[in-house]
Amino acid sequence: MLSPYSGIILAGGLNSRFSGANKAFIQIGNKRILDNIYDVFRELFEEIILVTNDPLKYLGWDLKIVTDIYPARSSLTGIHAGLFYATSSHSFITACDTPFLKKELIETILCAVEPQIDIIIPETSAGIEPLCAVYSKRCLKQIENQLDNQEYKIQKFFNKVRVRKLSDNELRANDPELTSFFNVNNPSSLEKAKEIKTGQ
Repeated sequence: MLSPYSGIILAGGLNSRFSGANKAFIQIGNKRILDNIYDVFRELFEEIILVTNDPLKYLGWDLKIVTDIYPARSSLTGIHAGLFYATSSHSFITACDTPFLKKELIETILCAVEPQIDIIIPETSAGIEPLCAVYSKRCLKQIENQLDNQEYKIQKFFNKVRVRKLSDNELRANDPELTSFFNVNNPSSLEKAKEIKTGQ
């Protein structure tokens, strides 16, 4: 059974560390990063939303393509656009540079959703993971207030909403190495991703 929540992929980031190459289309193993995320999302969500400011590149996928509403390009403007267009009360949000995102880890996060909680976010020894988390539509007002003030740090509004953090132990139950949180940010992390893929 598909989740009653929405799945949102943020694909609007600037990729200066890859000489302008689109991280979503980087191939690791026999799949592009976006293909892997999309395949996982198809097993979980009826509504899949992709936030991008270059929509023509994504017409080959069966998903809802939306663009940022606020002109500044940041992860927070992407979160805002995804939540704005989502039809469900809560949405799982990820970035387009996570090649090892696991269905089971997403299910762990989704299982923690409660009507009165606004954000369900993983917290590991490395810190919180705001781009692998669930947000409710109730967050929109606080995000808009923040964007109106040109403040783009995602967690700045967290103290104004109800947040539940998932512990390292809860997360490792379905992703022992926490590879779901690995993201490809630069050429060296891409090489590391290829090593991880080879070892799987």
